[in-house]
Formats: sequence, C-alpha cells, structure tokens
Amino acid sequence: MTTEIDYLEESLVQVSTDLNNEIVLFNDDVNTFDHVIDTLILVCDHTLEQAEQCAILVHYKGKCTVKTGSLKELTRQCSLLLEAGLSAEIV
Repeated sequence: MTTEIDYLEESLVQVSTDLNNEIVLFNDDVNTFDHVIDTLILVCDHTLEQAEQCAILVHYKGKCTVKTGSLKELTRQCSLLLEAGLSAEIV
C-alpha cells in the first residue's frame, strides 16, 4: 500500500533528479565577451551581472556551469547556445 509519505519521497527524488543536469560553457578563441554575455542573457535568462561573471569564469577557468535544470529545458537552451556559435554541453 502506497502511503502519502512514500509518494512525497518519490516526488522529492524525481525533482532532485530532474535538477541534476547542467549546461557547461567552454572557452574558445572565437567569441567576444559581448557575444557570450548577450547570448547568456537571451538564452539562459541571466542578468547582466550573471552573464558577465560566467564569461569571466569561462575565460579564466576554461569552463563554467551556466544553467541547471531539467534535461528537457536544458536541451533546448544548449541547442540555442550552440547555434549562436558557443561551445557548450549538458552534463
């Protein structure tokens, strides 16, 4: 017999699993800071400050997680980043 607690635990596990995906943006020698920032604002709904911080991290560290969420949502966003000429993948 399934209890309310079992259902809630199952729901929490599902939510936790759905949010374990990340889009990682990688550094390249092609795109300008402005292009990366504008694209992150447009595609990932970043604020200007978030996009600038991610661009700086990507430049100096080589990569940066720019978005977390469900695989369905991230797949669309990652595709848009790739179409804009950025190097990104879902991990």
